[in-house]
Amino acid sequence: MGEHQIIKTPSGEELVIVPRAEYEALVRAADEAAEDAADVAVYDARKNDPDGATRLPAELSMSILQGDNRVKAMRKWRGLTQAQLAEATGLGQGYLSDLEKGRRALSAKAAEKLAHAFDSPVSWLSK
Repeated sequence: MGEHQIIKTPSGEELVIVPRAEYEALVRAADEAAEDAADVAVYDARKNDPDGATRLPAELSMSILQGDNRVKAMRKWRGLTQAQLAEATGLGQGYLSDLEKGRRALSAKAAEKLAHAFDSPVSWLSK
């Protein structure tokens, strides 16, 4: 740790002055801790779901936590290419690509087709 200094304001409040690099490291650590806490909350919510309707398989959850869009994560989880998924659902491959990249919103009708192709609940496709 670098040098730090404690100063007292006229009202008696104590302030700590730290080098910028140390401050930025603390901010990064706090951000990572908040992200970890959010991941734990999602995991706990899924684990405690009494009927299992929204419980995602571990490998699917991991793919989503690593940044994959839900459609892409489920497609990879089922071992499908976009072309295969397009054929199975009747949706265009370009539309699927746009969904996976977040350029288009998933419609209810498309969600039903995808859920059927994935053999999964529609709720797995929503956040």
